[in-house]
Formats: sequence, structure tokens, C-alpha cells
Amino acid sequence: MTTRKKSGGIVNKPAAGPVSSQSDIDAFVRRVRTAPAAVPAGRPGRLLFAMDATASREPSWDRACQLQGEMFSETDTLGGLAVQLAYYRGFGEFKASAWLTDTKKLLREMTGVFCLGGQTQIDRLLGHAIAETGKERVQALVFVGDAFEEDIDVVCHRAGELGVLGVPVFIFHEGGDPVARRAFEQIARLTKGACCPFDGNSAQQLRDLLGAVAVYAAGGRKALQDFSSRRGGAALQLTHRFGK
Repeated sequence: MTTRKKSGGIVNKPAAGPVSSQSDIDAFVRRVRTAPAAVPAGRPGRLLFAMDATASREPSWDRACQLQGEMFSETDTLGGLAVQLAYYRGFGEFKASAWLTDTKKLLREMTGVFCLGGQTQIDRLLGHAIAETGKERVQALVFVGDAFEEDIDVVCHRAGELGVLGVPVFIFHEGGDPVARRAFEQIARLTKGACCPFDGNSAQQLRDLLGAVAVYAAGGRKALQDFSSRRGGAALQLTHRFGK
């Protein structure tokens, strides 16, 4: 058992998390396939990409930056994807970028962020997603995090509100914290999204799933069928299930 330091003291955290099992991946893909994404004709889909930028995530932040640059590469042919980067860290700090359609600009936003100790702000993140989709429909929210330190009932109520608005939350859970896993699964269920664990040994699986969600947000389920026909290997095996 290792520990991490966050504002408020030392929090116990398992040293390593589970690699995504095939059943995890299958369940994740089923949830994405059945989520109701509606993309306005002639306009890019909107995906809110949110990350926990507290101190415990620092070792994996660079890897996440690289993966996000790759996950949108297939969406240009679908009319593009507008992405907003949101993150929380430190003492109540929460930031969100403008909606960007240029992957390079988004990458610059991410690489300009450094991690800082603090507590999770997932309730605030979900509230932000509700406000954004109130302005213009958000097709999906992707969240990458490793911890949950809030009132589960309050957060689940907020997740239910987001679910009513038709915005699925796709959560990538880093590490093996069981409290976070239970909370993330409930958020995913209430929004008709999905939760999938990952660690450094499952980067390729994460890349494939992130790419699938990006294509889904940009073009819906039909776009996923085209995506799977163009891609081979693990990506083909994963995304093929969306068309069934």
C-alpha cells in the first residue's frame, strides 16, 4: 500500500490498479453502443474531456496528453469534433477551456497544465456539464480520474440530472481504489454511460476506447461502423461490437 498527499492530509491508495478485463471492455462497448448520441447536421459534435489534475495523477498526465491527441484523429472526416478540456486541482480550482476543434490547440492547453494537490470536484464538473449542454447539446463527457472524496448522494443526484439531459459520462478509472470504482460506476449508470478501469499496461485499450467514444460523439453509431471497417487489430475487434 502506498500513500499520496492531497490537501487535507494523507490518503491511502493501492499501489497498482487492475488492467481492463475483457468483460470490462465488453460492458463499456455495450454502453457506448446504446447511448443516444444526437449530432446536429452540419455541426461538429461536442465532447467534454475532463481530468483529475490533483497530485496523484501527475505520473500519468503526460501519457493522457499523448492519448488525447490520438483519440480525435479519426473524427475530422465526420465534420470534426469540438472538444472542451476541463480539469480540477488545488484548493477549489476548476478550469475549462473554450470549445476547440484543433487538436494541436487542445494539446497545448493540456501541456500547459501541471498537477497540484487537492480534493476531487466531480460534483462541480457534472454541474459544469449540465450548464454547457444547456447552452448547446453536449454529446458525451469523458472523465479520467483515480479518486472520489465527495458526498456520493449529492454527486449521484447531479449525475441523474445530467442523465435526464441525455449526456452519457464515460469514465476511465485509473488505479484500484474501490470507493472511486463504486462511485464512478454509479455515475456511469445514472447517465447511461460506462466505466472502465485502466493502468499503464492497458494504454492501447484506452486509446482504442477513447477513439471509439470520440467517433461516436462526432458521428453517432453509424460512424462507428465505418470506423471499424477502416481500422484493424484491437480497434477493429472493439468497435465491431458497436455495429451489432
